[in-house]
Amino acid sequence: MPRSQRNDNFIDKTFTIVADILLRIIPMAPGEKEAFTYYRDGVMSAQSEGEYAEALQNYYEAMRLETDPYDRSYILYNIGLVHTSNGEHTKALEYYFQALERNPSLPQALNNTALICHYRGEQAIRQGDPETAEAWFDQAAEYWEQAIALAPGNYIEAQNWLKITGRFGE
Repeated sequence: MPRSQRNDNFIDKTFTIVADILLRIIPMAPGEKEAFTYYRDGVMSAQSEGEYAEALQNYYEAMRLETDPYDRSYILYNIGLVHTSNGEHTKALEYYFQALERNPSLPQALNNTALICHYRGEQAIRQGDPETAEAWFDQAAEYWEQAIALAPGNYIEAQNWLKITGRFGE
């Protein structure tokens, strides 16, 4: 049974209904519709149910079918999210960077990249390596500044961190 027919909560059902309507009314080539279906099922399984292996299968199939670079950027971003959720930060960064290559105006990919850099900076502090920590924090600041420039009303905690640490606008 397709995932879209197994969703139990209201939000999931609503998303599925709206997505199904869009698939019917928006003119798309059959391959695009199929790619969107896999993307939708990937989002539903990854974000709603935590079935990351199934989500990745759906995203990879969507990538195989999708040709539009903009749409591919969101698929790549979501693959990065799954890897982040699994603690696979190096893999996640690879996918965030691929997403940004196709869509440089994706602030959420910049934010998540910054979060991973910040996390690595905190790890370096715990390991007693303040120089490496500072390098990671500087990298995080660069990504957060880019994300904030694209979405000024978002990432308030990052803005505060940049101000508190003196990294804002360096």
